[in-house]
Amino acid sequence: MSFNVEREVIRRGQIVDAALREISAKGMSNITVESIAKAAGLSKGGVTYYFKSKDDICEAVFKEFFDIIFQRSKNNMDLCSDPLSKLLSFDWLYNWEDPDVQIGYPLLFDFMAEACHKESYRALFHEWVNNWVELLKNAIIEGNNTGNFNCSDPDATARAISAVYHGVAVRWYLDRDSHSIQWTITSFTDAINGLLSGSRNKI
Repeated sequence: MSFNVEREVIRRGQIVDAALREISAKGMSNITVESIAKAAGLSKGGVTYYFKSKDDICEAVFKEFFDIIFQRSKNNMDLCSDPLSKLLSFDWLYNWEDPDVQIGYPLLFDFMAEACHKESYRALFHEWVNNWVELLKNAIIEGNNTGNFNCSDPDATARAISAVYHGVAVRWYLDRDSHSIQWTITSFTDAINGLLSGSRNKI
């Protein structure tokens, strides 16, 4: 890697990291290219050299942060010994002590709000959801192949499981006083078992 390319990679990462911290602390609507530049220790021109607009920065932040979360989730699934355990392996997403959790939820909810009005955000959200669905679907197909499940539509079931995790997460994050971690784990476990009850042999 040449010096110039390496410097560009470092600068871009510096901007994305600063924007992530700014979004998590203040919300997407309350930051500007100027505030991101200040947090990154750069001039506004130094930021716009790499990103044309705040939207470009926010999209990069969403994609890069949740690529990390996705890989972490995949790694956790790979450690599980059976398909059902893989489908139930996302309890770490409800651990408030986890720094990724503290940063990730504000970013996700801000991005979803923006996606209501911006096509480019919706396209990125669509890609994000489909990546999760594919991960869950692979575990369901594995369960079908090993005889643990007999699921006729792995894609639809994976989408339902993804929606369960998403819905439980919204309740837990926005109202943790009324929705404990134990409630969260029990809720998604019962819901996923219910979705699979007609297609799973006893394990």
